[in-house]
Amino acid sequence: MSQQVERELEVDQYTLGLVGPDQEWAGTVADGGTVRTHTPAGCWGPMITPEFRGGHEVTKPIAVEGAEVGDAIAIKIKDVQVTSIATSTGSMKERDRAFGDDPFVDHKCPECGTEWPETVVEGTGEDAVKCAECGANASSFGFEYGITTVFDDDYEVGLTVDSAAAEDLAERADDAMALPENSRQHSPLLYAPSEMPGTMGHLRPFLGNIGTTPPTEIPDSHNAGDFGQFLIGAEHDWGMADEEELEARTDGHMDVNEVRAGATLLCPVKVEGGGIYVGDMHANQGDGELALHTTDVSGHTEFDVEVVTDLDLDGPLLLPNEEDLPDISAPFDDDDIETAQALGEEYGVDVETDVGPIQVIGSGATINDATQNAFDRAGDLLDMSEGEVRTRSTFTGGVEVGRLPGVVQLNMLVPMDRLEELGMAHLVREQYDL
Repeated sequence: MSQQVERELEVDQYTLGLVGPDQEWAGTVADGGTVRTHTPAGCWGPMITPEFRGGHEVTKPIAVEGAEVGDAIAIKIKDVQVTSIATSTGSMKERDRAFGDDPFVDHKCPECGTEWPETVVEGTGEDAVKCAECGANASSFGFEYGITTVFDDDYEVGLTVDSAAAEDLAERADDAMALPENSRQHSPLLYAPSEMPGTMGHLRPFLGNIGTTPPTEIPDSHNAGDFGQFLIGAEHDWGMADEEELEARTDGHMDVNEVRAGATLLCPVKVEGGGIYVGDMHANQGDGELALHTTDVSGHTEFDVEVVTDLDLDGPLLLPNEEDLPDISAPFDDDDIETAQALGEEYGVDVETDVGPIQVIGSGATINDATQNAFDRAGDLLDMSEGEVRTRSTFTGGVEVGRLPGVVQLNMLVPMDRLEELGMAHLVREQYDL
């Protein structure tokens, strides 16, 4: 880990699809400092590049001055800027014999058997990624149903294009994807998919994979309770024996579309320094990421960091932009409080007016498992019974789906005195001007 502490840290170096304490560190930023990252696109590029050991290309880990195991790090996202002019995405199909247990992790050439083969690009289309040893198509994935999407200059609208435009973009795939200099992935624009041309989509960029380093090495796309299921029983180097081993995860791979500019994300520190990493920027995504993939893009992110001492989290907490909260979890205004106080006087009840919204991230094999994980995490953190967590989340919140099959956000309004005891009330007050 770098010992030089930077007030402002620029990061443009990436891993080959792994997160863990043995990865080379990008540097150390001061508590209260600023990090700026330049990241390549996420899923599809690494997925079709057999050198990768995971499905994303995230930054090398960033240490935060003074962050110790058992603390938390608040990541205050200031800016998310897309640089790609286009991308390709869609639902996937796997290619037989191009992998062992997991098409995202243990790649091999289906012809010569070379593991994690180096590859070269020849032409365009789904046969373009060739094994450097034998020349066979070495990619583990193709599109079951794929689209190529272009973006307007302000990144407000996306538009799917036809085969001619998709082929033109494929011919200049790296430039159109704006892959950073140190990126090692092939651009998915090479595949030139062109289903449902002329379809418009609203854009709102966010980060699909951002968090802290787990204490054991994990493929970056599998650092979550749902994708992590593929590691259980796997025979490759990152296989796990059971669900208990998977508890080492830090749930950086959330695909929660509210993790965008203006949001604050609190992440557990499970290795000294925390090891923040960033990647998998998306131009847009509906709740659930129903195709399992969305509009992966390259881009710049800026965020400030703050160490929250002794805030012992099991997984991430999100403080989204107020406009992204469900109505039932929005902070109360003066009229609401006045009305409640009048009811309190009528019925002889002291009114709990000092409350704030939080979202507890849960993950698991299914949505139900993820929700139970969020109940458990919320109960442990807030010292509440499961009955109280369920009831507060029903009366003042609910569950939103980040990704199928198993990432959720558990919303609730929490008494501020509980958040004061945890040392995080100031973050909630700052976020929602309370």
